Amino acid sequence: MDENFQEERFTGIIKFTPPLYKQRYQFIKDLVGKYKPKKVADLGCADCTLLWMLKFCSCIEVLAGLDICASVMKEKMHRLSPLPGDYLQPAERSLTVTLHHGSVAHKDPCMLGFDLVTCIELIEHLEQSELKKFPEVVFGFMSPSIVVISTPNSEFNPLLPGVTLFRHPDHKFEWNRVQFQSWALETARHYDYSVEFTGVGHPPTGMENVGFCTQIGVFVRKYPQASESAQSEKPTKAAYKTVFKAVYPSLKDKKYLQNAVVSEVIFTAQIIKQSLMDRLMSEHEEYNDDPTERKSKFQPSMSCFSEDLGKLVVEKSMEPFVNGNVVYIPLTTIFSFPKVNRLCGTFEKLSELIAGKVPLSSDGSAVMFNTEHENEEN
Repeated sequence: MDENFQEERFTGIIKFTPPLYKQRYQFIKDLVGKYKPKKVADLGCADCTLLWMLKFCSCIEVLAGLDICASVMKEKMHRLSPLPGDYLQPAERSLTVTLHHGSVAHKDPCMLGFDLVTCIELIEHLEQSELKKFPEVVFGFMSPSIVVISTPNSEFNPLLPGVTLFRHPDHKFEWNRVQFQSWALETARHYDYSVEFTGVGHPPTGMENVGFCTQIGVFVRKYPQASESAQSEKPTKAAYKTVFKAVYPSLKDKKYLQNAVVSEVIFTAQIIKQSLMDRLMSEHEEYNDDPTERKSKFQPSMSCFSEDLGKLVVEKSMEPFVNGNVVYIPLTTIFSFPKVNRLCGTFEKLSELIAGKVPLSSDGSAVMFNTEHENEEN
């Protein structure tokens, strides 16, 4: 929830480094690094800071946020939009980010199928009636592989100057470790999850008995996701309102993949062409210096092939060559470059993606460039 500023006021005296809220987010990032979930939902996402951090995790393809306060989400949700660089260099993975306005006490099918669900400093904001429904919504209905719940440890509060009852005026309760663990163990037992307890925000030396400032429960589902028939029995009526959605450019989209491949093919071909022209010019200079000792390490050289023979060389060799004012760079040569190979996967895919986008020889087996510009320069 949106309480980072107030929390820093209380915890600053103890000097948590990094600040406590950043430690909680880092805990989630480390968990993502360990389990590599593809679909992650943050319940009580507030200003979307955690979602913004997670969008840089390359394993994640779907991010969703839910909060009861739409205005707080809207203040910072622009950070979740793609940047110009995302369009210039699309990622290999797909990524969709969606924000929903609604309550964690309500079920909505848009929250089904997630691998990881985070509830960071959320449950203490829930009314008793909402807290009662929360386990069924998250563990019963959503049923993700992993659930992470963090909440204040009330045993730490006496160490926070200025905290009288609760750390935030919107908190409905704050549990000590026994209370939280009792609730978590019962919830885990009821929905077939295991749970491990940890936390962030170490107490000062000599006060270790109070535990972490923030207590955390990591729940892992014991059994595979319910069958499709059981899933179909779950309600399908939407309860949330979507307030934001961003679909990032991805190389899985043919349009972006084609642009990337065409750019890489032209770039690679230009490098090969320049190398060839430099080499031929060097040979030409050697020839002029001493015609009797001409030695060409690169054959064929400029303007020495007929059209038919040129096609034969393209088909049988991976060497680029010049015919008249045209440089021919075989596609097989370009395909052998690691980045082109990785982007396309197969030679057939390469041919398909550049068709009509790159100047090719009549048989489509080589990229063609004109040499006139280079000759003028030289």
